[in-house]
Amino acid sequence: MPFREINSKMVEATVVPGQKMYSQRGAMLAYRGDVSFTPNIQGGQGGLASMIGRRVANEATPLMTVEGSGTVMFGHGGHHVQVIGLSGDTLYVEADRLLAFDGTLQQGTMFMGSQGGVMGMVRGQVTGQGLFTTTLKGHGAVAVMAHGGVIELPITPGRPVHVDPQAYVAHHGDVTNKLSTALGWRDMVGRGSGEAFQLELSGNGAVYVQASEEKL
Repeated sequence: MPFREINSKMVEATVVPGQKMYSQRGAMLAYRGDVSFTPNIQGGQGGLASMIGRRVANEATPLMTVEGSGTVMFGHGGHHVQVIGLSGDTLYVEADRLLAFDGTLQQGTMFMGSQGGVMGMVRGQVTGQGLFTTTLKGHGAVAVMAHGGVIELPITPGRPVHVDPQAYVAHHGDVTNKLSTALGWRDMVGRGSGEAFQLELSGNGAVYVQASEEKL
């Protein structure tokens, strides 16, 4: 894993010759060694077609390519940073939460309706995250941003996890997610608990939850 957590808001990445990594543009705080930072007009991997797909899906965020030999410290906006390691599985995360990630990871976008059907699409609208999300697949590490601290909750078969949609950060594994509702007459007359919508994640994997209901 190329990332070392310095504190809750900064990580250090090791850059080695012949290997790329990507970070959000302007997220470099300091570096040592012979390292270059190049604006990536394609917004990551996959060439022109993938770039067009991400822009159509509104999952394009300004990225830069980091190459060379040395170490780089990353952080952005004072946000909490969480490092997530992938061992061949897929991470689902909004593009604007990506701080930096291994260039070896395969980048793509996913239609929300393909993981949770209609309620998956509804979830995207209710949370303001849209109808698509970014995917990163393979072996490597990803540094994501969140408000406050982040907790990793394991998801095991038969024991789904329910998350406030606004507190959801990312998830990985073989997981199905859908929006569940608990609307009752109290909600209809304005006397509800304020927790009418929850995101239900079931299957086998993990979900990351931030200590806030605030979007980045």
